[in-house]
Parts: sequence; structure tokens; C-alpha cells
Amino acid sequence: MASKGEQRREAIVAAAARLFWERGFAATSIADIAREAGVPQGNMFYYFRAKADLALAVADVFVDETQSLIGEAEDAAVEPRTRIRFLLQRLARSNRSRVDNGCPISAAVREFRSAAPEASARAAQSFELLVSFIGRELQKTGPRPSIAMARARAVVIEWQGGIALAHAFNDMTVLAESLRRAEQSLQIGP
Repeated sequence: MASKGEQRREAIVAAAARLFWERGFAATSIADIAREAGVPQGNMFYYFRAKADLALAVADVFVDETQSLIGEAEDAAVEPRTRIRFLLQRLARSNRSRVDNGCPISAAVREFRSAAPEASARAAQSFELLVSFIGRELQKTGPRPSIAMARARAVVIEWQGGIALAHAFNDMTVLAESLRRAEQSLQIGP
């Protein structure tokens, strides 16, 4: 059971993540985050000394969630293609929010870069984890490492490009098509 302080800290990080995603890092104030989290603004500095510290905590959440997703994919099956298919299907579960607001990880990498470079680099680790996982799994199916990694990067590029275009057009079909193309490019479809 989390202590009251831990619960507040988690509420602050969740509020920051949501507001950074919806409004942007620069446009979100500490007061906005405090209000959203239900924490008195004066108490915010007890949990986070600076907005950059909050950005790093948000990036840590992205990395933790990505590691959990990869763990679920590893536990879902033994066969590499099935693991990758599971991962792509799980990524597809967030399509609606991605169409509405773009990718929170990509936004964090971009928006944290100048004001919170450590947080930007940490958020980028989520993409590195995805590429590495897909690349490792693909290597198990035969391609040499350089080919497997190139194909893994192409999958993440397809997914991210699909998010960007689907967000721009406000069209979920674009993202669904993108994930289908990613599966087909890996020859892992049903």
C-alpha cells in the first residue's frame, strides 16, 4: 500500500503527463499541474524542485510502461513472431488517444529537449526499448542483426508516422492501416 506522499507524487506525475501531452510542456504551468492533481501549489516543490524534475518523472513512467509492455509480450508467447504481433496489438489499443493528441513519448522527446534534456533522452529510451525488443525477436527468425534492427526501426517509424498523420487528419483509419503495414512488413500477420 502506497503512502499518502507516494500517492500524491503519483497523482502529480499523472497530471503532468496528461497536461504535457494535451497542452505541451511549455504551455503547462506548475499551478496547472497542482490544480489537476488536487495538490496545493505550495506543496509541489516538496515533491519536485523544478519542472524539469517533473519532466524526468514523466519520462520514467514512459520507460517503465514500455518495459512492462515488453515483459507482457515476452510472457505472451515463446515464438518471436507471436511476441511481435502481441506488441503491435497492444500498441493499437491506444489508437484513439494517439489520434486525438499524437504520441506522448514523441512529444516528450521533442518538447523536453531544450528545457529538460535529461528527460528528453530518458523518454527516447522508450523507443530504443521497442526497437531493441523487435530487433532481438526478428533475429530469432533468421535475419542477420543489421537487417533485423533495420526492420525493427522501420516498424517503429511506420507506427510513429501513422500516429502523426492520423493525428493531423483526425482519422483513426490511417493509424490502423499503418499498424497493419508494420505487421505485413515483418511477415508476421495471421
